Amino acid sequence: MPALLLVVATFTLGYGSVFALLAVIRERFGFDDWAIVLIGAAGFAAGFFAQAFLSRFADRGHLRTLLGGGIGMALLGLAGMIAAERLWEFVAARVLLGLGAGSVGPAVRRIALTRDPRRAGQTLGWVGVFEIGGFLLGPLMASLLDRLWGLRAPFVALVALLATVAPLALAVELPTGAVSRERNVLRGLLARRPVRASLLAGPAFYLTVGVFEANWAILLADRGASQLFIGATLSLFSAPMLLVSPFAGRLAQRIGPLSVMLPSIGVAIVCMMAYGAFQDLALLAVFVALHSIADAFTMPASQLAIARAGPPEQIASGQGLLGAVGLATAAITAALSGWVYGVWGPLALYSGTAALMTALLAGAWALGGELRSGAGESGSV
Repeated sequence: MPALLLVVATFTLGYGSVFALLAVIRERFGFDDWAIVLIGAAGFAAGFFAQAFLSRFADRGHLRTLLGGGIGMALLGLAGMIAAERLWEFVAARVLLGLGAGSVGPAVRRIALTRDPRRAGQTLGWVGVFEIGGFLLGPLMASLLDRLWGLRAPFVALVALLATVAPLALAVELPTGAVSRERNVLRGLLARRPVRASLLAGPAFYLTVGVFEANWAILLADRGASQLFIGATLSLFSAPMLLVSPFAGRLAQRIGPLSVMLPSIGVAIVCMMAYGAFQDLALLAVFVALHSIADAFTMPASQLAIARAGPPEQIASGQGLLGAVGLATAAITAALSGWVYGVWGPLALYSGTAALMTALLAGAWALGGELRSGAGESGSV
């Protein structure tokens, strides 16, 4: 499992690196703003496709093939970022990276959930630690290597790292688990009440991701914050997830994922309302800290919820479906929230988001009775 966690971290290092270098790419190649948006959107679209439609092959006995294919596509994508000169080349490279990450993520979570069911929640938490840690380090690494050796250097380093850890990851003994023969996977999953509950609770978290991505820096700047303060709050938001996620996953398995998500998303709802209502920057920083701790509980709990909600032979498909819905939610929210902020202001944006989160959470609680209790003595997922 450690080699697989390093693969996960390398993927998110790549995501963070691309995110940090988009402005550099725009400047050095003379691209318009719409072109930079296209590069970013291509990766999200590819990740959505892979999670929604390719993840199911991990459930059909092709787990190692999906891992190898995803890693191969990511290596090609990183190599493409090294060689790219024209817009379509950057877009193609970003698509390959998105396909690779969208294939590998659900496969690794299936392994985490089936290798040792008694510790599935804790292992999911550790997967989250490496995902978040990679994304946090990616921008710093990319900016430093770009300054020292140029734009291509971060991607050369990532190719070398992924090529080193890939053979170790692909040599890991994989748990067999139940094999799915279902053809209409998405329809079958969506027909289950607990799955629908999970797909309501998960987006309640991803709404905040979209709003933060599009508006957090603007909100703080409008309230007089320095760039240093803005950057510090973004780092603060992610840091607790590195410390809390394994414990949060273990707790969700013991008492039930929805029993964890009800208070954790509830705290996030209160924080969202506070962001729109309060002006004091120190007070906002306190709410950011509370929100980050709450999200550290929500993330592994939501992944455990969808795993318990679906059939045991469709774990990767369920993880992919949750990830795809989350990506779509965050992307749509990011696109719309900037317009809402500009027209009606922060109070309307953040209180409206909190109201929508409340409605989604209430729907999840109503549908997800089976997800309110823990695993019991069996320790199963």
